[in-house]
Amino acid sequence: MAHEDWTVDRLHVALPHSASRQQLLQDVNLTPIEDLPAVLDGWASAAEQLESARPRIEAARAHIKVRGVLPDDLETRDVTADVLRDAEPRQGNRDDRGRGAA
Repeated sequence: MAHEDWTVDRLHVALPHSASRQQLLQDVNLTPIEDLPAVLDGWASAAEQLESARPRIEAARAHIKVRGVLPDDLETRDVTADVLRDAEPRQGNRDDRGRGAA
């Protein structure tokens, strides 16, 4: 999909995990309007990387289904710390919470 074809809804659907989808929505809702294009460009780039990796991901899934292990050319690594870090609220947006339009 071309970069300019992305919408917030398409980005939301393209993200594979609920935590990343929630982060997208949080970023969209809490980012100042003038900064929103850059934030959305970042999410579109991430979605494009996922889309380009899809054939390799599907091949790895098929390999695991048949053999029970990842293909030898794929390394595994513990990304728990990255996931936990990414699931935390953004530092810059913490002050914005609780502020209404009133």
